[in-house]
Amino acid sequence: QNARLWALLAKVSEQVVWHGRKLDSESWKHIFSSSLKKMDVVPNLEGTGFVALGLSTSKMSIREMADMQTLIEAFGAQHGVEFGVPV
Repeated sequence: QNARLWALLAKVSEQVVWHGRKLDSESWKHIFSSSLKKMDVVPNLEGTGFVALGLSTSKMSIREMADMQTLIEAFGAQHGVEFGVPV
C-alpha cells in the first residue's frame, strides 16, 4: 500500500497546480491525510501560515490507507490526473 500511495501522490504532484502552486508529493500527502482525518490546524511559529495536526500515514490502519488512496483517486478524476498506477 505504501508504494502505491507514493505512486499516486507523485502523479498528482506532476499534474496538478494547486492554487497557482506546484506541490511535491510530501505536501500532497499532508493535504490528503488532513482531509481524510478532518485534522485541526494551528498557526505556524512565524504566524505566516498554518500547520495541520493529526495522524501520521505510518500510523494509519490498512482501511484508512485504502480510504486515503480512494480519496486521491477521486480528487485525481476531478482534476484530470492520469494515474497509470496498478490497482
